[in-house]
Amino acid sequence: MFTTTVCAALSAAGLAIALLTAYRRRFRRATKIAALSLVPVGLAMAGLVKLGGKVGKATGDWATDLVLKPSVWGGFGVLAVAVVLWVAQRFAGERAKRKAGGGAAAAPAAAPAASQPALGAGRAGKSRGSASATTGRRGAGSGDEDFSDIEAILKKHGI
Repeated sequence: MFTTTVCAALSAAGLAIALLTAYRRRFRRATKIAALSLVPVGLAMAGLVKLGGKVGKATGDWATDLVLKPSVWGGFGVLAVAVVLWVAQRFAGERAKRKAGGGAAAAPAAAPAASQPALGAGRAGKSRGSASATTGRRGAGSGDEDFSDIEAILKKHGI
C-alpha cells in the first residue's frame, strides 16, 4: 500500500510538471517528462517494486498475480505507454533536426538579400526605400538600391 501511494504521488507530480512544460509549448520535453513519470506507477502496478512490508514474494506468487490480476497487466500497459512516449519523442526530435538541417540550407539563399518590403515591413519599409532611393540618386552607387524592391519581390516568389 505504501509503495503504491509513493509511486502514484511521484507520477502525479511528474505529470503535473509535464503539463506545465506543454503549456510553455515545449512539447518534446513534456513528452519525455510524461514518459518518465509513468514509470513508477507502472512498476508498482506490475508488482516489480516494493518499498515496505515483506522483502519479496515468492516467484509463484508473482506469476499467479500476473495471470489472475488485471492490475498487473495494467501496470505492464502503463510501462508500454511510457516506452511508446519515449520512442515517439526521440523520433520527433530526429525529424525536427533533419527538417531544420534541410530547411536551413535552402532558406539563407533567398533571405539575406531580401529587402524590408519582402519581409513584410509594410508601408514603413516602402517609405524608407523611396527616401533612400531619392538620396541615393545624389550619391554614388545608387544602382543597387533602385532595384532592391524588384529583387525582393522576385526572390519572394522564387524567381
